[in-house]
Amino acid sequence: MPNSTNFSHNRQRWAWAFYDWANSAFILIVATAFFPIFFRKYWAGGLPSGEITLHLGTANAIASLSIMLLAPFLGAIADQGGIKKPMMAAFVTLGVGATLGLSQVGEGQWQWAMAAFILAIVGFLGANIFYDSLLVDVAEEKDFNRVSALGFAVGYLGSGLLFVLCVLLTLKPAWFGLVDNSMAVRWAFGITAVWWAVFSIPLWLWVKERRRVAQAAQRPPMLMRQSFRQLLDTFRHIRQLRVVGMFLLAYWFYIDGVDTVILMSVDYGKALGFADDSLITALLLTQFIAFPAALVFGWLGNRLGAKRGILIALAGYVLITLLAVRMQAAWEFYLLAGMVGLVQGGVQALSRSLYASLIPAEQATEFFGFYNMLGKFAAVLGPLLVGWVGVLTGSPRLGLLAVLVLFALGALLLWRMPERA
Repeated sequence: MPNSTNFSHNRQRWAWAFYDWANSAFILIVATAFFPIFFRKYWAGGLPSGEITLHLGTANAIASLSIMLLAPFLGAIADQGGIKKPMMAAFVTLGVGATLGLSQVGEGQWQWAMAAFILAIVGFLGANIFYDSLLVDVAEEKDFNRVSALGFAVGYLGSGLLFVLCVLLTLKPAWFGLVDNSMAVRWAFGITAVWWAVFSIPLWLWVKERRRVAQAAQRPPMLMRQSFRQLLDTFRHIRQLRVVGMFLLAYWFYIDGVDTVILMSVDYGKALGFADDSLITALLLTQFIAFPAALVFGWLGNRLGAKRGILIALAGYVLITLLAVRMQAAWEFYLLAGMVGLVQGGVQALSRSLYASLIPAEQATEFFGFYNMLGKFAAVLGPLLVGWVGVLTGSPRLGLLAVLVLFALGALLLWRMPERA
């Protein structure tokens, strides 16, 4: 019986982690790599460089703002009704469908490309609210760091493997019977959508949500009213929990920097004149370094504590930002990509596990709704800041200085945060 129970728990944890394998391909291949390059060259090729950067920042900001407004309310509904998985499935469907839609957008249709991209990002971010909150359903608190890091590590590995295939597809389209590079990139979008859908299946099959049976059968109108009341209660609860509030404020600042680096790095490299193959190579380097690095940060979180692990990662980001402002050659982009790989998974995984350890497990989705809301509100500001500073000054480098301030403020607040309430 104990062996059967252990097998079930381990299967749930791996099934949960495998969703990172599924959706990380989207954020790497579509949002980070191919969309910025393809948008600049194919969909918006006739526009000025600064305007293209602004459009990319605006698209990310609109998607993030949408989730920021919806996240807490969605979390309250899911916790009250015990419907994390069904609501997650709805957002996955939106993200997969919009990613497939990108593969059908024609040359010069940058408005349609932006619209499909925004919907895909909303699907990705919305699903993550419920995915993150399922951590408390598949692991005990003592295992949060390790299981959270496992998810990010598996995600880096899976997305990196698919990325290799998609890069080969775009470099050698004739091998696959495709006419040209543009068709290959559109096929890459379609393949990524299918990958996301197929590898989400283990979570639907094996992850068990801890339902509150007494509330599971409520009718929608009653559920909506109770969810709204619970949302207000959760907001008051956060105000009373000094540690949670302080962490969210710190997270608001530093994750802005992290998300901006992820979402705008390729466009930044293009604006500096680096070749496409250099940018793609750098992204591959980031992925395969991040796979073991995320596991190491999970171990580090257990040994030193999640808070200290995050601070180490943020110190790395400060150094990366300072070096990026002075970057001149492609080899420096490779070096920075490797450095990002060392810390990116760590700051994400340990932030998720630290927050999960601070909040009530029975209200996890509501609290993660606020977590995602603040993170995405920050992501509204970061890309827009980089875009507008680049347009106003004529230099994309100066936008990174604002990112440095965000890392510093987040680290300072986190350092002053007590470990417990």
